[in-house]
Amino acid sequence: MSSFDVEALARGVCGGERRAIARAITLVESTHSDHQSAAADLLERLSNSPGKALRIGLSGAPGVGKSTFIESFGTFLVGRGHRIAVLAVDPSSAVSGGSILGDKTRMERLAVEPRAYIRPTPSGMSLGGVARRTRETIRIVEAAGFDVVIVETVGVGQSEAAVAAMTDIFVLLLSPGAGDELQGIKRGIVELAHLALVNKADGDLADEARRTAAEYRNAFRMLTGSGSGWKVEVHTCSALRGSGIAEAWACIERYRDWYETTGTRTRMRSEQARGWLWSEIADSVRMTIESRDDLKGLVRTLEEQVAAGKTPAAVAARRIIAAAFESVT
Repeated sequence: MSSFDVEALARGVCGGERRAIARAITLVESTHSDHQSAAADLLERLSNSPGKALRIGLSGAPGVGKSTFIESFGTFLVGRGHRIAVLAVDPSSAVSGGSILGDKTRMERLAVEPRAYIRPTPSGMSLGGVARRTRETIRIVEAAGFDVVIVETVGVGQSEAAVAAMTDIFVLLLSPGAGDELQGIKRGIVELAHLALVNKADGDLADEARRTAAEYRNAFRMLTGSGSGWKVEVHTCSALRGSGIAEAWACIERYRDWYETTGTRTRMRSEQARGWLWSEIADSVRMTIESRDDLKGLVRTLEEQVAAGKTPAAVAARRIIAAAFESVT
């Protein structure tokens, strides 16, 4: 991708051209400075097509069946006339930076649906298991006309908060028997979740799934207050057999109705936009510092001092930022 016709690329995205969508996402994910300038131009052009998609965040422990659920859920939505985009954020190798899971290969039916688009993206070194440019990717697929966007995270601790900060509804996928771990449940995750689904509710695990759902209903009832006004729902489903999928969508639709009629959508989208701004500021400051040859010696010295315990990290950070801004003013 050596040259860009940003105007043509924007037209292609808005026209729903799959190749243009893929090139646009690759562009915004690029770390090259000339690509970043073109990406900013592209996103500004796409801002004229405000996204109205329902953004669904999905998280759960490895092995809970996220990919199977997304394929079953996505196929159901396509059958209902929706256009669905799946942003499957794979964990990355700390050594090579490459994607490990390859979710697209595990959603074979959904991958061939013309009304569906799947984009596996390595999380790289981003905190929380969410790719650094997931927000921009959401804007691209929304501009392309997809009305449901699912952001699947790797479930590595901070990912729940990260995905909640860029989506409308947060869905937690659970395994039968997960109720045994209720003593260790994180209150933060409970406060983020709007819907919990106990997957694999079939065969020998059906009864266990129902017990797990009952335990989580009690947990959510005790641990969540009256804050938002939305009461978390807990249901069972079998992504493998397709049971409970329609009920899960019905719950999401109930949430969407509440979300929009109470004004929560407007408030949350505004808060998310402000958070996006400060995230961009933090990223830009770091990238600027890392690109400055005149600061490399100072940064290296302070890194060594922090690593050796000679200088507090907060003090070192202030010195680096002060040096960066002093040379600008």
